[in-house]
Amino acid sequence: MTAEKPMNEFPVMDTGEGIVLFHPNIPAKAAFNVSEVLNTRWIGQGPKVDEFERRFENKFTSPCKSLAVGSGTDALHLAYLLADLKAGDEVIAPVFTCTATNIPFLYMGVKIVFADIDENLNIDVKHVAQLITPKTKAIVCVHYGGLPCDMDELWQLGAKHNIAIIEDAAHAVGAKYKGEFIGSQSDFSMFSFQAIKHITTGDGGMLVVKDHALVEKAKRLRWFGIDRSSKQKGIWENDIVEVGYKYQMTDIAASIGLAAIDEFDEHLAHRQRLYRLYCDLLKDINGIRVIGSEYTDREHAAWLLTAEVDGRESLMKHLREHGIESGQVHYRNDKYTIFGGRKPGQFPKMDAIEERYLVLPLHAKVTEEDVAYIAYVLKKGW
Repeated sequence: MTAEKPMNEFPVMDTGEGIVLFHPNIPAKAAFNVSEVLNTRWIGQGPKVDEFERRFENKFTSPCKSLAVGSGTDALHLAYLLADLKAGDEVIAPVFTCTATNIPFLYMGVKIVFADIDENLNIDVKHVAQLITPKTKAIVCVHYGGLPCDMDELWQLGAKHNIAIIEDAAHAVGAKYKGEFIGSQSDFSMFSFQAIKHITTGDGGMLVVKDHALVEKAKRLRWFGIDRSSKQKGIWENDIVEVGYKYQMTDIAASIGLAAIDEFDEHLAHRQRLYRLYCDLLKDINGIRVIGSEYTDREHAAWLLTAEVDGRESLMKHLREHGIESGQVHYRNDKYTIFGGRKPGQFPKMDAIEERYLVLPLHAKVTEEDVAYIAYVLKKGW
């Protein structure tokens, strides 16, 4: 079957497990690379971490510096510390995101000021502008699903008010905004290498820092506050003057990341091809809109295919009956007690789409045939 096959010629699919919502993307050389590392003296943080940082930086983040860490959440916490956020400071962050974006603020006593979202589930820059006060020290944006936010407006706000712009790019490795890679422009950025991301290291992340003067401090905070390079050279003064963390990446994880970089262009092209096919096949189906499909000034990384749909519960049931997984994946953060709970009417755009967004399968194992089948099932109605 091909994407061009007439819709009425598709059979009812019997795929056993069906078309799953997520699947890890394990590169072909991953096992070989790990095996090599296991036969060296470095299985913790060592030369492979350094190599992974260099290659990631050269490909995606230069002139900003890249530092590999144990998770995307680690990277965010370090970014917030390096931005000199302190207890009582205010940070504007999207109400709709993975909780990892906002949980580190709770570690730090920083006040989270939630902003509403736009029609594509990214942060609403107009609402952000209204929320800035003299206490605002940073703005965090999340490139939901791999779709870059309105960065020009955010950078202008940062410059006008002298506040840091921090990009949660967990979904957005390979995405571009006006021709430049996400992660190469802002004060701080974070990438996630969690199990089902474009690049996976089992779990892991990358902290990206624009100010090179902060890199050595970032390395110390990543490793208990210790100047690890000086310690290994035997010239460390054996004192710790900063509270640090155990946020480093291992060479085992980095070796998997290096294998993923080798295949990255092919993998990204596959996902973007599927995203465009979804857009084409779903555009004339009543009751469904692919989120983020209308932009020409930014390149979607296609981590998620999210649609705004009518009758979400009925649609999910319809998909399940045809062997297709779907789900919400992320939720508004103000629903959680740890963030203070929800105040009705505070975020009208989030309210309007809360029961209408749905994530469809998009990953390395999904084929064009699968997307065509999903479109066929949706065209049947629900």
